Order: sequence, then structure tokens, then C-alpha cells
Amino acid sequence: MIIKQIIDEDFVNYKKPSMFIAFPSCTWKCEKECGKRVCQNSTLATAPNIEVSAGEIANRYINNSLTKAVVIGGLEAFDNYPELIELIHAVRTKCTDDIVIYTGYNRTEIEQKLENIKKFENIIIKFGRYIPDQNPHYDDILGVALASDNQYAERIS
Repeated sequence: MIIKQIIDEDFVNYKKPSMFIAFPSCTWKCEKECGKRVCQNSTLATAPNIEVSAGEIANRYINNSLTKAVVIGGLEAFDNYPELIELIHAVRTKCTDDIVIYTGYNRTEIEQKLENIKKFENIIIKFGRYIPDQNPHYDDILGVALASDNQYAERIS
């Protein structure tokens, strides 16, 4: 599979020490809707591709005794849905730790895809596009501040 970034120990995107994985593409829906360049992850689009198997990522995660969750963010995981499912499955063969997926999609836009993801244990999804000029708010599920009022996390399984 192709990814743009992997951080073995991330302490910013979730309340638990996490491995952070950035997927390789996005439709730029947030920027299209607000009419200006606002994506904090836009530099990832020009970062070199990293080719790695889902199994290698899962092994790398499970062999790090510090991390307690996998966070998939950066660009858009749901625009790479087959690879997202492949990665979730690979991690689930090793453990049932939390998997957190950051998405700019609203829940209703990806409801059908969520049905397949709900089959896996301990999945948390952060929903909602970034909308500029809003006040950040603390999300209890993630344990971090989210940038827009419309964004929220939900444990779907």
C-alpha cells in the first residue's frame, strides 16, 4: 500500500500514545467548500510516497511497547477505502487496540462504508470538515482539541 507518512510515536492526535499514518490522497473537499486553502495537511500531498505493506505497519506497531493506538489521519483515509480496510484488518490480526480515523467526511456521506468498518472492534472516527474561523473545542473521546465546531469523534464499535 502507499502512504505519505508514518510516525511511530505520536502524542498529538489522540489521548493515548499512538502510531500515526497519513494516507496518500484527498479530494480537498474542505478547501472546495470554503473557497480557500486551509488544509493543515496539504504539504503531505507533495511528500514522497512510501510503499509499505499493511502487515509491515501492523508489525511495526505491535513491536513498539510505547504505543497504545493507531491513528489514521492526514489527507483522507476514506478516499483510499480498500487500503483503509486492509490496514484495519492487518492491525486487528495483531491486537484490539483503538484505531482512530480522522475524516473530513460527515457521517451521512460515508454511512455505507462505516457498516464494514463497524465489524472491527474499537474503532473511533473523527467526522467533519475543517471550517475556518471557528473556535476549537475539546473532544472527550479523542482527548484533544478539534479545530471546528462541527467536528466530533464517535466510537462506532
